[in-house]
Amino acid sequence: MNIVIIGGDAAGMSAAMQIVRTQPDWNITVLERGAYYSYAQCGLPYFIGGVIPDSDQLIAREREVFAEKYGIDARIYHDVEAIDSNKQKVTGKDTKSGKKFEVSYDKLLIATGASPIQLPVDGNDLEGIHVLKTIPDAESIVKDMGEDVLTVTVVGGGYIGLEVAENLVTKGKKVRLIDVADRLGQRFDLEISEKIKQQAQEKGIQVVLGESVEAFLGQDRVESLRTDKGQYRSDMIIVAIGIKPNTSIVSNTELKFHDSGAIFVNDHMETNVENIYAAGDCATQYNRIKKKDDYAPLGTHANKQGRTAGLNIAGQSKSFQGIVGTSIMKFFDYAVAKTGLNEEEAKELGIDYGVIGFESHPIAGYYPGGDSLYIRMLKDNETDKLIGVQAMGKHGVAKRIDVAATALFSGLTMEELENLDLSYAPPYNSVWDPLQQAARRM
Repeated sequence: MNIVIIGGDAAGMSAAMQIVRTQPDWNITVLERGAYYSYAQCGLPYFIGGVIPDSDQLIAREREVFAEKYGIDARIYHDVEAIDSNKQKVTGKDTKSGKKFEVSYDKLLIATGASPIQLPVDGNDLEGIHVLKTIPDAESIVKDMGEDVLTVTVVGGGYIGLEVAENLVTKGKKVRLIDVADRLGQRFDLEISEKIKQQAQEKGIQVVLGESVEAFLGQDRVESLRTDKGQYRSDMIIVAIGIKPNTSIVSNTELKFHDSGAIFVNDHMETNVENIYAAGDCATQYNRIKKKDDYAPLGTHANKQGRTAGLNIAGQSKSFQGIVGTSIMKFFDYAVAKTGLNEEEAKELGIDYGVIGFESHPIAGYYPGGDSLYIRMLKDNETDKLIGVQAMGKHGVAKRIDVAATALFSGLTMEELENLDLSYAPPYNSVWDPLQQAARRM
């Protein structure tokens, strides 16, 4: 049996390892267009900030390990250009040698990930303008970030933009954050977005909202950028306005696509084309709260989907159980997290919902170090079920979000959430956990 996997990162190699362990006699070929296998993309901002001193620390397994220890034909610089589902073969080019290649498959996994969205404006090819998705991207930013780079503009106020902005401040740079939206962190409700903005400004970041970038200006290297409302000098620019699925190589196939451009898959990671699977940032994820296929590209989903795909390719039956929309980020002194729906999503789905937001404490109020914790909770008024939680604080955020994610996955009501047997000791919680306080107030 010949298995071909396009993409050598989280989803692709999670699948490869399941196949090689389950079917050790099968031939597995992985076609990776870059030079790195299995690396931690989420750690890239911290490499830029110097928290992670060496980019090699972000590599989970070297390509040689897959090849020599597990017998996987793990290729690099192999850029797939087309898939012929009738003849069951993939074709492409070795970008180092320029030679064309063709590989036949019995089963194919598309794990091509996603790429940063570029701003289609004049001057976007000037030196000093960067995106961040790969280790070479991060290394290029670090190399370019010399002492003469004093002011850096980050375009985009989402997770990556905020994490990059924080790490640039850590490196002593003067940072400007520009977003076309009217607030930072649009995945969060307004109350938390305002708290993120306040923290950014307190740390010296210039926050520019509601402005659209129209051009980058300079001779050979960028010197400034122009928006629809003004012009800003900048020694370097990092564009972090989102990512798009790498699915152009299959755009002319019979595969079905989500509005985002991601490939539709079922719970076994099968596409609508026989013997073709997809997983990770190029595929959809079923959202258990929305009750429909969604696009939420995260490393956690990529690893789970890759494992699921690998086991099903290898002949077992494994279902991907879906997501509830859980994420967390560090922003200076705070953790900011979300699971389930925000208000905008609840409105789009036509849900009759209730919401509450309040300040609490992650530990007993009398115990030292109990900084406030902001909790925001949404419930479905018809079923009384939890449908979303957001939190921001210096301590205890991850604990609450993970409990909330578990409650969402299990479909708990307010009463069931209130009755959970959660751990308590003064240094770690109050007798009523903030989530349970919110449930009672609801």
